[in-house]
Amino acid sequence: MAQQKIGGVTRRNFVKGGLAASALAALAACKNDAATGGEGSEGGATGAILNYYINNPVSIDPYNAQEDQGMQVCYQLFDSLTIYDFDTDELMGLAAESWDVNDAGDEFTFHLVEGATFHNGDPVTAADFKYAWERICNPKTGNQPSQISYHLSLVDGYDAMLDGSATELSGLSCPDDNTFVVKLSAPYADFPFVCSHPALSPVPSSAPTEAGDDFDAFFRAPIGNGAFKMDGSWVDGQEINLVRNDDYYGEAAKIDGVHFSIQKDVETAYREFQAGNLDVCQIPTAQLQDAIDQYGESEDGYNMAPEQHVLDGAELSTYYILINMEDEQMADVNLRHALSLAINREAICETCFMGIGATPADNIVPPGLDGYEEGAWPYAKYDPEQAAQILDEAGYTADADGNRGITLTLSYNLDGSHKQIMEMVIADFNAIGIQVESDTQEWATILDNYTAGNFQFGRLGWIADYPIMDNFIYPLFYTGNGDNRGKYSNAEVDAAIDAARATLDNTARTEALKAVNRVIAEDCPDIPIFFYTHTMVGSERVNALNMNMLKLVDMAEVELEA
Repeated sequence: MAQQKIGGVTRRNFVKGGLAASALAALAACKNDAATGGEGSEGGATGAILNYYINNPVSIDPYNAQEDQGMQVCYQLFDSLTIYDFDTDELMGLAAESWDVNDAGDEFTFHLVEGATFHNGDPVTAADFKYAWERICNPKTGNQPSQISYHLSLVDGYDAMLDGSATELSGLSCPDDNTFVVKLSAPYADFPFVCSHPALSPVPSSAPTEAGDDFDAFFRAPIGNGAFKMDGSWVDGQEINLVRNDDYYGEAAKIDGVHFSIQKDVETAYREFQAGNLDVCQIPTAQLQDAIDQYGESEDGYNMAPEQHVLDGAELSTYYILINMEDEQMADVNLRHALSLAINREAICETCFMGIGATPADNIVPPGLDGYEEGAWPYAKYDPEQAAQILDEAGYTADADGNRGITLTLSYNLDGSHKQIMEMVIADFNAIGIQVESDTQEWATILDNYTAGNFQFGRLGWIADYPIMDNFIYPLFYTGNGDNRGKYSNAEVDAAIDAARATLDNTARTEALKAVNRVIAEDCPDIPIFFYTHTMVGSERVNALNMNMLKLVDMAEVELEA
C-alpha cells in the first residue's frame, strides 16, 4: 500500500507541508497532538459563550446531517476521519492519524488517533465508525432513512444494506480498535475527501442510537467526539446549547460554550443581533452595505477581527433553478436553453445583493474548486436575443403581443431575498414571451414536492459537502441520487462520472470531470443563477472567528470578550 506520514497537526492548529491534495498515491494524514484542555491550558477558555444564529435544523445527528444549519452544530460535536484545511489547500487527518491506499485505489486503511474518547467517556474505536456508517445506510434507522447515505454508495455492500437484505456493510472491517479498513466496489480516488463530511463521524455503539424512543433521545442530544458537547437537548425551534469538552483529545476550545439561537428568519435574527442578543448573524441582503459601513469589512472575507466583522468571502455554493426533467414541457432542451439565456444574472446580483452577497454564475461548479472553468455552461449568460431565436426556431413563435403560448409554474419560498430574486427571473421570462405562475409555499413543503416530483421548476441551492468538483457533479446529476431532485438521467454522463471517479491521477480525473460537466451543461438540467458569498456579521465581542468556504466555523478557535 502507498503511504506517506507527515508531521503533527490538530484540527485547531494546522501546519503546512507534506500532503498535496492532488497526490492520491501519497494520500496520508497527520496526527492530532493531545492537549490538556480546560482552564489554564494554552489558548484556554475565556469564560465567554458565543451566541450564534441558525434556522431550525433538519438534523444535528450525523445520520442525516444534510444542510448548513444542522451541519454547523454537528461540526462542533463530531470529528470525522479527515478535514480540509483551506489555508494550506491540504486534506489533513482529524480522527484519523494517517491512512493508506492500495495501488488500485479501492481500499483505504485509516489509522485512528489513540486515546480519543466520546463525550460519555467511551473510547473512540474503529467499531464505532463501522457502526455509525452502517447506521446511515440502515433503512430502519430513525423515523426515516437517511437522505445522505449516498456518500457511502461505493462502499462494498451498500446496495444490499440499503434494500434491507444485509445488516452490515461488507466493505467495512476493523482489524483492531485503531484500524478502520474501507473496501470500495470501484476505485474512487477522492474518497478521503468524502471522509471529511461530519455525517461520517463516529457514533458510540453503546449509546442509544437505534430506531425508536432511544433513537429520538440521541437525535436531540447526540454524543460525539468533538471539541464541544451537548448541554441538555435541542429545543426544537428555540435553541441548542453546547459546552466545551474538557476531555477532548485535541487542542482545547478557547471559549466555554456556544448558544445556537434558533430564529424563524434572517430579518428577525438580525433585529436580535442589533439589539445585542447575538454575536454572529446572517445579514439581510438589503442591509449588506449598511452592515459593512457600521461593523467593518473583513480584510480577507473569511476572518473576523476587531473593526472587521462583516464576512463576504466566496462560498463553494451555487443558487440555481431546478428543472423537473420528467415534466412534458421542461423535457424540451430548447426551452431550457432559452430560459437560461433570458436571466439577467448581473442585474439580480446588483439589485438583490448590491454586488456584495453574490456573483453571476456561469457554471454549476463554483470558483474556488479545482475544475471550475469560466463560462463552462454556455447558456448561463444573459442573451435574450439568442433566447428568442432559439424559441422561434423551436416553433414557439410569438403572437402580436409577444406571447409565445407557454405558461410555466415556478416554485419558491418567500422568505429572505428569494421573492425578489424570483420576481426578477419571472420578469426576464416575460420579456421573451413566456408566462409564469408562482407556486409559493413553505420551504419544507416545496422540498417535499421536489422529492415527489410535484413541480415544473423551482429555486434551489447547493453548498459543497467537501471541496472537490465531484461533489457538485455526482450528487446533482447521477441517475437515481437523492439530491438529483430533477430526475436528470443520461447514461453517457453516468458512465463518464464512474470513469472519472475511478481515475487515480488527480489531473486526469479533474479533466474527465470537466468534460462531463460540459456535456451536462448542454443538457441544461439546471439553470445556474449566482454563486453565493458569505453575508455574516459579528458583534464587537468577537475578536477572532474564521468561516471557511463551506460556511463552517471551527468554534473552538473563536476568541471572544468575556
